[in-house]
Amino acid sequence: MSLQSAPFYGDAAQGPADGRAYWLTAEDGVRLRVALWNPSGAQGTVLLFPGRTEYAEKYGRAAADFAQRGYCTLAIDWRGQGLADRLLPDTMLGHVGRFADYQLDVLAMTRAAEALGLPRPYFLVAHSMGGCIGLRALHQGLGVQAAAFSAPMWGIKMPAAQRMAAWAIGWVATQLGQANRLAPGTKRSAYVASEPFENNTLTTDVEMFDYMRQHLAQVPGFALGGPTVHWVYAALAEMAALARLPAPPMPCITFLGTNERIVCPGAIHRQMGAWPGGQLVILPKAEHEVMMEQPHLRGQVFDQTAALFAANHPH
Repeated sequence: MSLQSAPFYGDAAQGPADGRAYWLTAEDGVRLRVALWNPSGAQGTVLLFPGRTEYAEKYGRAAADFAQRGYCTLAIDWRGQGLADRLLPDTMLGHVGRFADYQLDVLAMTRAAEALGLPRPYFLVAHSMGGCIGLRALHQGLGVQAAAFSAPMWGIKMPAAQRMAAWAIGWVATQLGQANRLAPGTKRSAYVASEPFENNTLTTDVEMFDYMRQHLAQVPGFALGGPTVHWVYAALAEMAALARLPAPPMPCITFLGTNERIVCPGAIHRQMGAWPGGQLVILPKAEHEVMMEQPHLRGQVFDQTAALFAANHPH
């Protein structure tokens, strides 16, 4: 596979000093970007699947936490966000043609890990939308030893009436050729750039909120606003399809904050309740970004994730 050097913002990421990035191309021609932190002596590789609107540098500090526990980290900019190809003329709208297209990104990412000779075994860490993509990837045979999910998007938190309306609006908009419009109730601006820290839905840690905000000030090209009508419709269809499948045979831990207001806690409880040997860890008072929460919560997430990986490391 062809890998070319890509822009990388190490000062913003604040990860291990050896961070770097590469361009890669999915099978359908979409250009993607991965960032790699590969400290010497790593005993395995974390394949980090970010959430919607995110970008690799946002996980620089997480990469440092994994490096301290003996793992290198490879994170991806999904199609339509970060510095990967944006898919619409209005680059602030979050969009995807089909949710299955994200699996082309997963394939390109795993091929990049192999081409770079990253240390095995591989492990999955997936946040929010990345948790939806990651669960599908596990069903399709993603070659990892264990998986850790952070507030996975296995459902979107919205009233039942609003969910029904989203289904209807998505279907009608698709028929009328209006599916690429901004979804009702969302904004074209990036959340952390336009909303105050007070009562935000991401983290209770002001320093981590500022960390995210500074990224967009330093690299405006990272910014992404709300999703299109089609993205919401496609996401609802994918989550419904995944909910009908039995849990994949994979050691798994999932973290969920008690103040989760973005993804659906009920869907996470149902999925983990039916996951043989799966562990659901509830984090008191945590918001959506559990890897960017208060230090004691972050430490718990990384320690328990590393313990799961160590227990499933084929020595």
